[in-house]
Amino acid sequence: MRAITIISFSELQPNVALPSFTKPAVTKMQLVQYAQASGDLNPLHTDDDFAKSIGMDGVIAHGMLIMGFLGQYVQEIAGTESLVHQFNMRFGAMTKPGDAITCGGVVKQLTEINGQPAAELELFAEKAPGERVGTGSAVLLYTNPCN
Repeated sequence: MRAITIISFSELQPNVALPSFTKPAVTKMQLVQYAQASGDLNPLHTDDDFAKSIGMDGVIAHGMLIMGFLGQYVQEIAGTESLVHQFNMRFGAMTKPGDAITCGGVVKQLTEINGQPAAELELFAEKAPGERVGTGSAVLLYTNPCN
């Protein structure tokens, strides 16, 4: 994953796509590690036999892992120029081991919150072009909008 160049407030324009980044393919080991770290030990995420017994093809990633990817993306966009004021995500399709997740977004609008310049973003996480596993939004408050 490459780092995103810091984007200053003056560079943002409504309806303009933000740079994206792609996480490496999700692995089964990553799902086991995330289960242990998060305390979400549902075998749907770590045990293929269990997942198959309930009608799945195999294990699926935790939704919150994908939200973490999107949160990392928002923080990369925010950099040191802004603060993440709001962030949310709605889950979509399932993510399976082997899926590489691309996070991206677009500037919805530029506004002010309590006199501070802000950017409202629409976000997405997808495993293939057009195959979204999540959508969301964030608001960035720019602490030094002149840069």
